[in-house]
Amino acid sequence: MPQTETLTPPNYPDFYSDPKVIDHPREYFAQMRSAAPVQREAYHGSLVVSGYDEVVEVLTSRDDTFSSAVSVLGPLPPLPFTPQGDDIGEQLDAHRGEMPWTAHLVCFDGEDHTRHRALLTSLLTFKRLKANEEYLRGLVNRLFDAFAKDGGCEVVTQFAHATSTYAISDIMGIPMADRAELLEMLGAPPSQIDGDAVHKVGPDPLIFLKERFDNYILSRQAEPQGDLMSDLANSRFKDGSAPPCERLAEMARFLFGAGQDTTSRLIAMAIRVLGDRPDIQARLRAEPEKIGDFIEETLRIDPPVKVVYRLARKSTEIAGVETPAGTVINVSLTGASNDPRHFPHPDDFDMDREGLRDHMAFSRGGHACMGAPLARLEARVAIEELLKRTKDIRISEAHHGPPDARRYEFEPTYSFRNIARLNIEFDVA
Repeated sequence: MPQTETLTPPNYPDFYSDPKVIDHPREYFAQMRSAAPVQREAYHGSLVVSGYDEVVEVLTSRDDTFSSAVSVLGPLPPLPFTPQGDDIGEQLDAHRGEMPWTAHLVCFDGEDHTRHRALLTSLLTFKRLKANEEYLRGLVNRLFDAFAKDGGCEVVTQFAHATSTYAISDIMGIPMADRAELLEMLGAPPSQIDGDAVHKVGPDPLIFLKERFDNYILSRQAEPQGDLMSDLANSRFKDGSAPPCERLAEMARFLFGAGQDTTSRLIAMAIRVLGDRPDIQARLRAEPEKIGDFIEETLRIDPPVKVVYRLARKSTEIAGVETPAGTVINVSLTGASNDPRHFPHPDDFDMDREGLRDHMAFSRGGHACMGAPLARLEARVAIEELLKRTKDIRISEAHHGPPDARRYEFEPTYSFRNIARLNIEFDVA
């Protein structure tokens, strides 16, 4: 018999607002999964899916049972309509334009998603990414040169965010003169529990980049320059038709925003591991060929995106749990990647574990992160060059406390895993 369990507030914190969950998401999902890998939380009524097999079931569903319309913010704000019946497809289509992020690819469904995603994936070729590697190495070393004399830096702003933002700018072909300003313009991510600017919960949270990217697309249509932005500006669907200019500019904004955000978080978290685990740092210095495996295990144990969300368009079941149409589903990438049924001893940071790339950090299925190869490349190059330029990387005890009492602050977001600041010290090689 299908069944669903409701959690009671005294026993479980509110995933969407409790600071303890922001600081310790792995523990939260372990607690949820130990009770049941699929169950309803009591605060907002979302169905939390925290087991590996159950997450795969939702993300790889090939019919139209699940919608990505709520992919970024989940149940907040609530749906702009009251779900009725066992199929809410018509209601959803009628109100989609009122919902957060729905102007962007991450929230598209069905054929609309497939057609537009194909445009971008055709541009992010291996050849293009490989050509970007030389620029990346030079970039990382220039950033390091800027703070090398200080014997330390604040990783998030001075290194991780700058690396990822300049890297996606270069691969897209954003003019050099604009890159520093864009680095400053990109603010904190959406879904902050402390409240958001109005535009960040609207259909297009990247609206502040609209005029600039509209101009990029128009200028590349008039005069292509051989870069990714030019190829996008002049792209065609498979049937030969051209997307509207406004849609192309939306896609460019999304690619830019998504292209720097996840990678920045990954680089910062990887450097935190290096500072907290001198044994791992020493091994990577002795075996630099293991840096790729180190990146994969960093992605598994504490992924940059904690959860993605789906909306049940039709009444269904998930692992035998009744899921009425209109249910918002919290699909936990963190929970799946730390499920002991799939990853033995998930709390251990093990670069030698089998199935390193089985993790869910880049999601799975039709909405899997198309920028995963670029993120892996940027993180690998950043760590390789940082290890080459230093003899020892240490977490600043003045900022974060001693090894047995570390203090880290995370951005108050429930969807993403953002370390707010990471201060390190090092000896220059």
